[in-house]
Amino acid sequence: MTPDTVLQLDGITKRFGTLIANDQITLTLKQGELLALLGENGAGKTTLMNILFGHYVADSGTIRVFGQPLPPGRPRAAIEAGIGMVHQHFALAANLTVLDNIVIGTEKLTRWRSNRQAARARLARLAERFGLEIRPDALVSVLSVGEKQRVEILKALYRDARVLILDEPTAVLTQAEAVRLFDTLRGMTARGLSVIFISHKLAEVMAVSDRVAVLRGGRLIAERNTADTSRADLAELMVGRRVVRPVRRQQTPGAPVFALDRVDVSADGRKLLDDVSLHVRSGEILGIIGVSGNGQTALARLADGLARADSGTMTYDGVTVDGLPPRRLVDAGVGRIPEDRLAEGVVGDMSVWENAVLERIGQRRFSARGIVDRAGCRAFAAELIARFDIRGAGPRTPIRQLSGGNMQKLILARNLALTPKLIVANQPTRGLDEGAIAAVHEELLAARMAGAAILLISEDLDEVMALCDRIQAIFKGRLSQPLAAAAADAERVGLMMGGHWERGDAA
Repeated sequence: MTPDTVLQLDGITKRFGTLIANDQITLTLKQGELLALLGENGAGKTTLMNILFGHYVADSGTIRVFGQPLPPGRPRAAIEAGIGMVHQHFALAANLTVLDNIVIGTEKLTRWRSNRQAARARLARLAERFGLEIRPDALVSVLSVGEKQRVEILKALYRDARVLILDEPTAVLTQAEAVRLFDTLRGMTARGLSVIFISHKLAEVMAVSDRVAVLRGGRLIAERNTADTSRADLAELMVGRRVVRPVRRQQTPGAPVFALDRVDVSADGRKLLDDVSLHVRSGEILGIIGVSGNGQTALARLADGLARADSGTMTYDGVTVDGLPPRRLVDAGVGRIPEDRLAEGVVGDMSVWENAVLERIGQRRFSARGIVDRAGCRAFAAELIARFDIRGAGPRTPIRQLSGGNMQKLILARNLALTPKLIVANQPTRGLDEGAIAAVHEELLAARMAGAAILLISEDLDEVMALCDRIQAIFKGRLSQPLAAAAADAERVGLMMGGHWERGDAA
């Protein structure tokens, strides 16, 4: 190790049965460096970092931190060595305060009482030093996603982390929150902290990293200084081929399949949707664009049958359906891609084949007279795995063993494979790599050409402008007038996202 090397992984190999998740990976990290670990979903990024943090034990290979060997399989040893990890899915107690979440586990159980005054003072110093604004006495349950992430980072820094691992840190952040995180990371590395940034988002990698390591199929296939590479080069290294996003073709839409007319939705005394009207026609994609927290979740839940309107009407296939249970909507041809794949999309303790048919298990294709056709279900799952390139999966694989991106592929696959009339796609490419995003876009556009009506709810401006025939912005629970794709540009749609609708042209 050179004097400025803080971390060295040498020959790390990890197998899960016949799957080689990491194959002889050797990697170094220097002091004050921000290293982006880039790769497709299932490339082995998170597995490698879980080995570093002690959640997994490598089958072979060694790790040295600040020149000292790191004992395998011991998260406490990793923390004591100065390693902190912020997981993609936060590990915070929602019923406790920010201060309690950060301090918990740092004081001896034999201590008579917690020294909260000292802890509060130390937390304030860390927050000021690293530019991480927090509210120590706020319950975690009331924090935004961006605030929760700052708590997780401070939790690691409070434990004297000198090497910080961030696993897909922007997967659930708005663009503004992501920009703020990048500013924070630059300040942290300028103060000597070393950061490993796991990502698949090329624009972010190019914007914030000093160096990039690319994994593919569990192997380290390239390392590049960020200044010496490009997004196109990195995309090709990730997937082993040139990545080309599909292009939307013109076609004439058919009759309306789904419509809302002057709908209001409230919860806990707060109006989530306010006088919302829209319609989606057969063979078109209607895009709903907005900053997170402006009513998108309520809109998706309403369309999925998981919420009811306080007033107004919802129409599907010419029939008023407000209050129709989700099962009936699914049987009638509604495909849903939920925003939170873990909470609403899959059941982690079930296998891939069980999750593939979960929403449609009562349909004739998968069961008869109350008896599940297991062989047919597994064959269906195998078709989905092959068609949608779901990595690391077999029909009997527990779905919890898949990466988040491959779970998302399965959710998309089980809907698109059964030719739905309406697809409610809420953040369908969140957490996916460049190659997978192109594949998802291709499938959505193919469904559109086949006559499906698609309600696309997304925070990705580029995605909405590339895929949608018409666009409506959502702001504080209200929808703008629709804007035809031909009239859309980034500036105009950006103004609409901020509630400035006077420039929106009806379509």
